Amino acid sequence: MAAPISRRVLGIALLALAALYTAWFHDDRHAAAALLVFALPPLVLAVPAWRGGRRSAFWAGVFALFWFSHGVMTTWAHPEEALLAWTEIVLALAVIGASSWSGLQARFGRR
Repeated sequence: MAAPISRRVLGIALLALAALYTAWFHDDRHAAAALLVFALPPLVLAVPAWRGGRRSAFWAGVFALFWFSHGVMTTWAHPEEALLAWTEIVLALAVIGASSWSGLQARFGRR
């Protein structure tokens, strides 16, 4: 089970990502589809991740690789959305770090 702080960081980062995507795509022509693809996964994963679910932490880390890639592509392709994209990149890195923290502690922690 993940450490309590990393669980909290993971849950907060996932909720922040869902809020970011909701704000980002609220005026989009295909807002419903964008919210289903982008905002729903972090929102669904936030509660089990907060409670320390290992599966949800794993899937949050997997999805965060997609979110990170999306942020990098958006930063380069649409400079007018760079602030939102950089926020997405930072939150995705926070999700990756928080979801990997217990494994890193097990691997590199004191024995």
